[in-house]
Amino acid sequence: MVFPLSKENIRGRFVNKVLELSGQDIFACYQCGKCSALCPSLERMDLLPNQLVRMVQFGREEVLGSKTIWICSSCFSCAVECPKGIDIASLAEALRLMQLRLNVDHLDLNKIPTEDLEELPPIAIVGGARKFTA
Repeated sequence: MVFPLSKENIRGRFVNKVLELSGQDIFACYQCGKCSALCPSLERMDLLPNQLVRMVQFGREEVLGSKTIWICSSCFSCAVECPKGIDIASLAEALRLMQLRLNVDHLDLNKIPTEDLEELPPIAIVGGARKFTA
């Protein structure tokens, strides 16, 4: 699928909402890759942090379905070393919020096996429910 690059995509509703929620100037990013080089969660991500920024710059809404936005642990390694001061953790948080507002649940608490409920610490279930359900 070819993605049309247009003014509507780059400065459209999606990008403007991300800018508003994150408070980050993602257009300052020039793709140096320091954020990706320093990310401790990188091996579990499906998009590198700099790829996440680039896709948002181009208005690619499919980033909302990315595992990367959920795996970001908000350690702020990216923000500390970014020459432009972009906080990708805030960007990931904004994208998570937008995904949650779509009201698509990723965790059905009723489908957790009883034996797992007995083993899991309650805070893990509460944390999962807060992070992965709308």
